[in-house]
Parts: sequence; C-alpha cells; structure tokens
Amino acid sequence: MKHRSVLLAGGVAAVLALGGMATVTLPASAASTGCSVTYTVQSQWPSGFTANVAVTNLGSAVTSWTLTFDFPNASQKVTQGWSATWTQSAARVSAASMSWNGSLGTGASTSIGFVGAWSGANPVPASFALNGTTCTGSVTTPTASPTTASPSPTIVPPTTAPPTGPAPKLRVSGNKIVTAGGQQYRLLGVDRSSGEYACVQGKGQWDSGPIDQASVNAMKTWNIHAVRIPLNEECWLGVNGSPGGATYQQGVKDYVNLLVANGINPILDLHWTWGAYTNSPDWHCKDEHATCQKPMPDARYAPQFWTGVANAFKGNDAVVFDLFNEPYPDMPAEWNKTLGWQCLRDGGTCTGIPYEVAGMQDLVDAVRATGATNVLMVGGLEWTNDMREWLAYKPNDPLNNIAASWHAYSFNACANATCWDSQIAPLAQQVPVVIGEFGQDNCGFDYMRGLVDWADAHDLGYLAWTWNPWGCTTGGVLIRDWAGTPETGIGEGYKAHLLTQNPYV
Repeated sequence: MKHRSVLLAGGVAAVLALGGMATVTLPASAASTGCSVTYTVQSQWPSGFTANVAVTNLGSAVTSWTLTFDFPNASQKVTQGWSATWTQSAARVSAASMSWNGSLGTGASTSIGFVGAWSGANPVPASFALNGTTCTGSVTTPTASPTTASPSPTIVPPTTAPPTGPAPKLRVSGNKIVTAGGQQYRLLGVDRSSGEYACVQGKGQWDSGPIDQASVNAMKTWNIHAVRIPLNEECWLGVNGSPGGATYQQGVKDYVNLLVANGINPILDLHWTWGAYTNSPDWHCKDEHATCQKPMPDARYAPQFWTGVANAFKGNDAVVFDLFNEPYPDMPAEWNKTLGWQCLRDGGTCTGIPYEVAGMQDLVDAVRATGATNVLMVGGLEWTNDMREWLAYKPNDPLNNIAASWHAYSFNACANATCWDSQIAPLAQQVPVVIGEFGQDNCGFDYMRGLVDWADAHDLGYLAWTWNPWGCTTGGVLIRDWAGTPETGIGEGYKAHLLTQNPYV
C-alpha cells in the first residue's frame, strides 16, 4: 500500500434484507425463445443495497443484449453498475451488454450487478425482459426466510464455515486458480503487514503483533481463507535489519506453517527491496536500503531472495508467491508505458532507475530454477493498478502457473466499475486475477462494497489492507485489536461480507 437469490413471477414481489434470502419460483414454460433471471440482493443497509442479476438465455444465440426491468418503488435507483451499461428513466432500468459479454448462446449465462438506493421499502422487480422478450423461464434456487434489514452488518450470521483442515494446494487452470483436485478456488482474506518494515525499524519481526494460534483463530472468525504477508529482502538475506537471516527466515516459516495447518493459504509478497532511487520526488524514500517501496526490485538481491524463499517452500503448493508488491517503473520513465512494461518484464537498465533492475522474468526464472511449482502472482504498472498491457508483457513460465496481481484503492486511477469492466474483466477472462490489496481513503465501506460485489460476480479473489490495529483515521485498517474486533464501517462491512463467501466456487 502507498502510505444468492430471488426468482421473479409476474405480480409477485419479495423483500430481501441483509442476511436473508427469499425465493419465488416462476411457472415452468418451455418456450422456444426467452430467458430466465435470478435477482439477488447481496447486501442491504439503510438507504442502500447491492444486487446481482444472473441472466440465462433460453432462446436463440445473441451477439448483444439489453436487459430491462421496472423498479416497483419510485425511490429505488441504480447509482453505480458493472458488467453492463446501466441507465434509468423513471422506474425503467436498462442494462446493455459490454463488448466482452454480449455473446450469449442458447443456455448461456452471465451476471451483472449494481449498487442501488432506496427508502421506505426495497421490493424486487416483478419481471424482466431480454431484448424485448419477457423472461418466463424458471431457475431452481435454495430458499431461506427473509430477515429484517439492520443498520449494523456485524450481526449477520455466517453462511459459510470457517476453514478447517490444512489449506489446499493450488495451481492455475485456464483463467482460474484451482485446488489439486481441480475445484475452482478464490483467495479471500486480508493482508497482514509488518514483516516488511518491523525488522528495519527496530521493532522485531512482526511489530509486537501476535503470531500464534489465538491470532489465527481471530482471523477464522472472519472466514478468512488467505493471508498475504509482506516481506523484506534484506531481512530475509541477513543484509540489514534485525532479526535477519536465519532467524527472520524461521519466523516466516513458522507463520506460514501455522496458517497452512489452519486452512489458510499464505501469500508471500516481496514488498521492500534494496536500491537507491535518487530520482524520486521529495515525498519518496531515497534510502538505498529496503526501508520503503521502490519502483522495481533490484538485480542485486531480489533473485537471491526468491531463490531462498522458493527453496524454503517448494513442495508446499498451498503457499503462493507474489513476486513484487507495487511496481511503478512507468513513473521514472516519465509515464512512458511502453518503457514501463518493458522494464517490468525484462529488467536490466531501466529509464530513470539508477540501479540494475530484476524484471519479472528474472524472478520467475529464479523460482522455477529451484524446482518450486507454487502459483506466482505478477503485478502491473502504476502501483499495479494499471493492468492494460499485462497479457502482452506476461513473463514466460514453463509451468504456466501465473496469476495477475491487481491493487484497487479508491484513490487509484482505475477505481470505478466502468474501468473495471473495460480493463480488468477482459483480463480475468484470460488469466486468474487476484486483488492483492484494496481499500478506500476513509474508514467507510461503500467503495469496497462495490468492488467486492463486482469481484464476486467475476470470480476474482481479494485481500483487504490491512489486518493491523493501527486505528482507522484515513482508511486501510480493518481491526481495533488483535482479537479481531472490526473497525466501525470498514471492518464491520468487510467481515460481514466475508462471512457470506465460500472460496470454493
């Protein structure tokens, strides 16, 4: 860091509140043309809600589509949507397909979603139409009793069990991360900061925070299934900082083993690295030591770091390697994106960076040379928020076991559903995308709620920053204490959301 369901029949309406689900089954009608819709209010709070709309084409194949429906209550509005172009005129809502999801063959499905506003009541729409044809087909869904809306998301009961047994071994298959048995799996959880900075700031290895069974139990009460652990290359190698070398390495191994034994997948992230970045603006750290976020990893130590980490954890494919936290080689190159992407992949002498750079290809090669088969995460430009040319500059992996690492904060350039639809959704159709960090620049949950709902609709994994009790004043802090008491707003909202999620898809 820088600093499911309601089925609709004509004339029938059901009210759905946070933590509840109501189902009305349509009469079966085997028409030669038509569609079916599942409308799910995923979360609801006073004055707002998020909804997912799953559409199945039961008629002839189409190359583009528009879904329409009417809100029953005049106060209901779509305020922000994703995976479609959303418009609203009075009560009529229209959602037009995007270029990447417009083709729907017979029996094919897609999901779109939105953030909405309401007052008084939030009834579900009575009917839907796809390209003007009323949706009359039925879809079988589980039923549950609706509950009363509550302003506090912390009272939502969990709908999935916390992790039990050891964490699954993972690999990439197509555009998904899957278990050894081939079941799709999403990395859902948090970042746990301090391993990157504590050792170089005289604060021990984990900045006084507990790394024990009780601390992991606290995570499990949030239904956390993955924890990203930022690391410091100089501490791992014993070059600088204390503890360093073997002691630091053992601390990482102990924490990784504890998480894996508790069903939580660790993601080891190279966060802080060596290299004097003297061309940086005044706000950036110019220390050559690994005391801050550099634009790129260094050729001097980073390959050694990953050789050591890979040797330590090869054979344990429950562990994921995030090769470098937040690259921004495009900034030293005066925002020349071509030079930035070339530097990211190939390293060497990069414009505006005084030290020799280790590119992502160098780091992939270092890991694979050890025989390690772990899933790798590789970022993009602009603090890994810009992923537009990721596929063109993807490093070669002989195992084809790479996921894209995307960071998505409210203050980033790509921070709305329109950008996510145009830049991230097409990438997610080709490779797994994991949101390695996300958050917002206050202590609320509105931006984050929209992002996780969008990510759920696109099967992305995500890890929120951060599981540290620093006090939430400007955002990015999830807990008040190491027992896992959620921060008001941001922590309460994210905990409530995680409790509804199952990493197995």
